[in-house]
Amino acid sequence: MSENPEIEGELALQTLAMPKDTNANGDIFGGWLVSQMDLAAGIISKQVTGGRSATVAIENVSFLSPVKVGATVSCYCRVVKKGRTSVHIAVDVWTWQRVNQSDGIKVADGLFVFVAIDGSGKPRPLPEA
Repeated sequence: MSENPEIEGELALQTLAMPKDTNANGDIFGGWLVSQMDLAAGIISKQVTGGRSATVAIENVSFLSPVKVGATVSCYCRVVKKGRTSVHIAVDVWTWQRVNQSDGIKVADGLFVFVAIDGSGKPRPLPEA
């Protein structure tokens, strides 16, 4: 990880880390963070696919720093690859403890793969660009 990474991508989801989402150590549970990442990638997938899509793979997730209760959690997404029916979306998660947002840190990243699906849940081609 770079010493001073830059925010990349589009802000897709922003929420607040709450006490109910902590693990036994008092930090935010990793599963909750992955859920937020999947939701954010799903928002972008819907825009790209023009409709329904489903998560078919999470190729990797790296947890870089603990998330504290009360932090603003922001998921930034960027499309890194499009296939015939699929889209690969990189998700970077940043947190801020203060309102002025001068203390942002990258806490996680991952790659999520979605497939566009029709009304029957079968893969369908992505719309023409």
